[in-house]
Amino acid sequence: MSRTLNVVRMQLVNRQTYVWVPLMVLAGALVITIAIWAALSSGGLEGAKYGGGAQAPLWYFAIVGVQALTRTFPFSQAMSVTRREFHLGTILTAALTSFLLAAIFVVGGVIERATDGWGVNGYFFALDWIWADGPLVAGFFYFAMAMLFFVAGYTGAAILKRYGNIVLTATLIVLALLLIGGMWLLGRLDAWGTFFGWFATAGPGMLALLMAAVAAVLAVAMFPVLRRTVP
Repeated sequence: MSRTLNVVRMQLVNRQTYVWVPLMVLAGALVITIAIWAALSSGGLEGAKYGGGAQAPLWYFAIVGVQALTRTFPFSQAMSVTRREFHLGTILTAALTSFLLAAIFVVGGVIERATDGWGVNGYFFALDWIWADGPLVAGFFYFAMAMLFFVAGYTGAAILKRYGNIVLTATLIVLALLLIGGMWLLGRLDAWGTFFGWFATAGPGMLALLMAAVAAVLAVAMFPVLRRTVP
Protein backbone atom coordinates (compact mmCIF):
# COMPACT_ATOMS: atom_id res chain seq x y z
CA MET A 1 0.00 0.00 0.00
CA SER A 2 2.86 2.39 0.78
CA ARG A 3 4.30 1.85 -2.69
CA THR A 4 0.89 2.55 -4.21
CA LEU A 5 0.72 5.81 -2.25
CA ASN A 6 4.18 6.63 -3.56
CA VAL A 7 2.71 6.40 -7.07
CA VAL A 8 0.06 8.93 -6.00
CA ARG A 9 2.81 11.26 -4.81
CA MET A 10 4.71 10.68 -8.04
CA GLN A 11 1.66 11.56 -10.13
CA LEU A 12 0.96 14.67 -8.09
CA VAL A 13 4.48 15.97 -8.61
CA ASN A 14 2.98 17.35 -11.81
CA ARG A 15 0.24 19.35 -10.08
CA GLN A 16 -0.29 21.47 -13.18
CA THR A 17 -1.83 18.53 -15.04
CA TYR A 18 -3.95 17.19 -12.18
CA VAL A 19 -4.91 20.33 -10.28
CA TRP A 20 -4.03 23.74 -11.65
CA VAL A 21 -4.94 23.36 -15.32
CA PRO A 22 -8.40 21.85 -14.58
CA LEU A 23 -9.04 24.66 -12.09
CA MET A 24 -7.91 27.27 -14.63
CA VAL A 25 -10.18 25.75 -17.28
CA LEU A 26 -13.09 25.77 -14.82
CA ALA A 27 -12.46 29.33 -13.64
CA GLY A 28 -12.04 30.61 -17.19
CA ALA A 29 -15.25 28.95 -18.36
CA LEU A 30 -17.14 30.34 -15.34
CA VAL A 31 -15.91 33.93 -15.81
CA ILE A 32 -16.67 33.90 -19.54
CA THR A 33 -20.12 32.42 -18.96
CA ILE A 34 -21.04 34.97 -16.26
CA ALA A 35 -19.85 37.78 -18.54
CA ILE A 36 -22.12 36.52 -21.32
CA TRP A 37 -25.06 36.23 -18.91
CA ALA A 38 -24.44 39.76 -17.63
CA ALA A 39 -24.44 41.07 -21.20
CA LEU A 40 -27.69 39.23 -21.95
CA SER A 41 -29.29 40.57 -18.77
CA SER A 42 -28.27 44.13 -19.57
CA GLY A 43 -29.84 43.62 -22.98
CA GLY A 44 -33.18 42.86 -21.38
CA LEU A 45 -33.18 39.04 -21.44
CA GLU A 46 -35.28 37.81 -18.53
CA GLY A 47 -35.59 34.39 -16.95
CA ALA A 48 -33.10 31.82 -15.77
CA LYS A 49 -30.02 31.23 -17.89
CA TYR A 50 -28.05 27.99 -18.03
CA GLY A 51 -24.61 27.17 -19.37
CA GLY A 52 -22.73 24.00 -20.20
CA GLY A 53 -19.27 25.41 -19.61
CA ALA A 54 -18.88 23.33 -16.45
CA GLN A 55 -18.26 20.35 -18.74
CA ALA A 56 -14.92 21.82 -19.87
CA PRO A 57 -12.74 20.52 -16.98
CA LEU A 58 -14.56 17.19 -17.09
CA TRP A 59 -13.60 16.71 -20.74
CA TYR A 60 -10.08 17.79 -19.86
CA PHE A 61 -9.87 14.85 -17.46
CA ALA A 62 -9.67 12.59 -20.52
CA ILE A 63 -6.45 14.41 -21.46
CA VAL A 64 -5.24 14.01 -17.87
CA GLY A 65 -5.85 10.26 -18.21
CA VAL A 66 -3.75 10.16 -21.37
CA GLN A 67 -0.89 12.09 -19.79
CA ALA A 68 -0.99 9.95 -16.64
CA LEU A 69 0.14 7.01 -18.76
CA THR A 70 2.25 8.54 -21.51
CA ARG A 71 4.27 10.86 -19.27
CA THR A 72 4.52 9.04 -15.96
CA PHE A 73 4.45 5.33 -16.80
CA PRO A 74 7.96 5.18 -18.36
CA PHE A 75 9.43 7.03 -15.39
CA SER A 76 7.66 4.71 -12.93
CA GLN A 77 9.17 1.65 -14.59
CA ALA A 78 12.63 3.17 -14.29
CA MET A 79 11.91 3.53 -10.55
CA SER A 80 11.08 -0.21 -10.29
CA VAL A 81 7.38 0.38 -9.66
CA THR A 82 5.29 -2.64 -10.63
CA ARG A 83 2.54 -2.23 -13.18
CA ARG A 84 -0.05 -3.19 -10.57
CA GLU A 85 1.20 -0.52 -8.17
CA PHE A 86 1.27 2.05 -10.96
CA HIS A 87 -2.27 1.19 -12.05
CA LEU A 88 -3.75 1.30 -8.54
CA GLY A 89 -1.88 4.47 -7.64
CA THR A 90 -2.97 6.22 -10.82
CA ILE A 91 -6.63 5.28 -10.36
CA LEU A 92 -6.42 6.45 -6.73
CA THR A 93 -4.92 9.77 -7.89
CA ALA A 94 -7.78 10.15 -10.36
CA ALA A 95 -10.31 9.45 -7.59
CA LEU A 96 -8.74 12.06 -5.30
CA THR A 97 -8.64 14.78 -7.96
CA SER A 98 -12.15 13.88 -9.19
CA PHE A 99 -13.40 14.20 -5.62
CA LEU A 100 -11.74 17.62 -5.34
CA LEU A 101 -13.36 18.77 -8.58
CA ALA A 102 -16.77 17.42 -7.52
CA ALA A 103 -16.49 19.25 -4.18
CA ILE A 104 -15.75 22.51 -6.02
CA PHE A 105 -18.81 21.92 -8.21
CA VAL A 106 -21.00 21.40 -5.16
CA VAL A 107 -19.69 24.52 -3.41
CA GLY A 108 -20.18 26.47 -6.62
CA GLY A 109 -23.76 25.22 -6.87
CA VAL A 110 -24.49 26.26 -3.29
CA ILE A 111 -23.09 29.74 -3.99
CA GLU A 112 -25.18 30.01 -7.14
CA ARG A 113 -28.38 29.22 -5.29
CA ALA A 114 -27.52 31.62 -2.48
CA THR A 115 -26.72 34.51 -4.85
CA ASP A 116 -29.63 34.08 -7.25
CA GLY A 117 -27.36 32.78 -9.97
CA TRP A 118 -24.39 35.13 -9.43
CA GLY A 119 -26.81 38.06 -9.45
CA VAL A 120 -27.76 37.53 -13.11
CA ASN A 121 -30.04 34.49 -12.67
CA GLY A 122 -27.50 32.24 -14.36
CA TYR A 123 -26.69 28.67 -13.36
CA PHE A 124 -23.34 27.11 -14.21
CA PHE A 125 -23.06 24.41 -11.53
CA ALA A 126 -26.57 24.01 -10.08
CA LEU A 127 -28.33 22.64 -13.14
CA ASP A 128 -31.88 21.66 -12.16
CA TRP A 129 -31.80 18.03 -13.34
CA ILE A 130 -28.41 17.24 -11.76
CA TRP A 131 -29.39 18.90 -8.47
CA ALA A 132 -32.88 17.37 -8.40
CA ASP A 133 -31.87 14.93 -5.62
CA GLY A 134 -29.71 17.34 -3.65
CA PRO A 135 -26.04 18.39 -3.50
CA LEU A 136 -24.65 15.01 -2.42
CA VAL A 137 -26.10 13.22 -5.43
CA ALA A 138 -24.95 16.09 -7.66
CA GLY A 139 -21.44 15.75 -6.24
CA PHE A 140 -21.44 12.01 -6.89
CA PHE A 141 -22.65 12.67 -10.45
CA TYR A 142 -19.75 15.03 -11.16
CA PHE A 143 -17.28 12.66 -9.48
CA ALA A 144 -18.43 9.71 -11.58
CA MET A 145 -18.31 11.75 -14.80
CA ALA A 146 -14.76 12.96 -14.08
CA MET A 147 -13.63 9.41 -13.33
CA LEU A 148 -15.24 8.09 -16.50
CA PHE A 149 -13.47 10.66 -18.66
CA PHE A 150 -10.15 9.99 -16.93
CA VAL A 151 -10.37 6.22 -17.30
CA ALA A 152 -11.44 6.56 -20.94
CA GLY A 153 -8.35 8.64 -21.73
CA TYR A 154 -6.16 6.33 -19.66
CA THR A 155 -7.48 3.27 -21.50
CA GLY A 156 -7.01 4.89 -24.90
CA ALA A 157 -3.40 5.73 -24.06
CA ALA A 158 -2.75 2.15 -22.91
CA ILE A 159 -4.14 0.76 -26.17
CA LEU A 160 -2.00 3.21 -28.13
CA LYS A 161 1.22 2.28 -26.32
CA ARG A 162 0.50 -1.44 -26.40
CA TYR A 163 -0.88 -1.91 -29.92
CA GLY A 164 -0.14 1.30 -31.81
CA ASN A 165 -2.10 3.86 -33.81
CA ILE A 166 -3.81 1.41 -36.15
CA VAL A 167 -5.48 -0.59 -33.38
CA LEU A 168 -6.49 2.54 -31.47
CA THR A 169 -7.98 4.09 -34.61
CA ALA A 170 -9.80 0.88 -35.45
CA THR A 171 -11.18 0.72 -31.90
CA LEU A 172 -12.50 4.28 -32.13
CA ILE A 173 -14.08 3.55 -35.51
CA VAL A 174 -15.81 0.45 -34.14
CA LEU A 175 -17.12 2.40 -31.16
CA ALA A 176 -18.42 5.13 -33.49
CA LEU A 177 -20.13 2.53 -35.67
CA LEU A 178 -21.73 0.92 -32.62
CA LEU A 179 -23.01 4.32 -31.52
CA ILE A 180 -24.45 5.05 -34.96
CA GLY A 181 -25.95 1.56 -35.08
CA GLY A 182 -27.62 2.12 -31.73
CA MET A 183 -29.04 5.44 -32.92
CA TRP A 184 -30.31 3.78 -36.10
CA LEU A 185 -31.97 1.02 -34.08
CA LEU A 186 -33.68 3.51 -31.78
CA GLY A 187 -35.02 5.36 -34.80
CA ARG A 188 -36.10 2.14 -36.48
CA LEU A 189 -38.02 1.07 -33.38
CA ASP A 190 -39.36 4.59 -32.85
CA ALA A 191 -37.93 4.36 -29.33
CA TRP A 192 -36.32 7.79 -28.92
CA GLY A 193 -39.09 8.89 -26.59
CA THR A 194 -38.59 5.80 -24.42
CA PHE A 195 -34.83 6.28 -24.45
CA PHE A 196 -34.91 9.90 -23.27
CA GLY A 197 -37.79 9.11 -20.94
CA TRP A 198 -35.61 6.56 -19.16
CA PHE A 199 -32.96 9.21 -18.49
CA ALA A 200 -35.62 11.58 -17.20
CA THR A 201 -37.07 9.03 -14.80
CA ALA A 202 -33.79 7.40 -13.76
CA GLY A 203 -32.46 10.62 -12.29
CA PRO A 204 -28.88 11.78 -11.76
CA GLY A 205 -28.15 9.20 -9.06
CA MET A 206 -28.84 6.23 -11.32
CA LEU A 207 -26.90 7.77 -14.19
CA ALA A 208 -23.97 8.46 -11.85
CA LEU A 209 -23.98 4.81 -10.75
CA LEU A 210 -23.99 3.75 -14.40
CA MET A 211 -21.02 5.99 -15.21
CA ALA A 212 -19.15 4.76 -12.14
CA ALA A 213 -19.78 1.15 -13.16
CA VAL A 214 -18.51 1.76 -16.70
CA ALA A 215 -15.40 3.48 -15.32
CA ALA A 216 -14.76 0.54 -12.97
CA VAL A 217 -15.15 -2.01 -15.79
CA LEU A 218 -12.75 -0.07 -18.00
CA ALA A 219 -10.21 0.26 -15.18
CA VAL A 220 -10.27 -3.50 -14.57
CA ALA A 221 -10.36 -4.48 -18.25
CA MET A 222 -7.39 -2.35 -19.27
CA PHE A 223 -5.00 -3.71 -16.63
CA PRO A 224 -4.08 -6.80 -18.71
CA VAL A 225 -3.21 -4.38 -21.52
CA LEU A 226 -1.05 -2.33 -19.18
CA ARG A 227 0.79 -5.45 -17.98
CA ARG A 228 2.06 -6.01 -21.53
CA THR A 229 2.72 -2.39 -22.35
CA VAL A 230 6.31 -1.40 -23.13
CA PRO A 231 7.29 1.90 -21.43
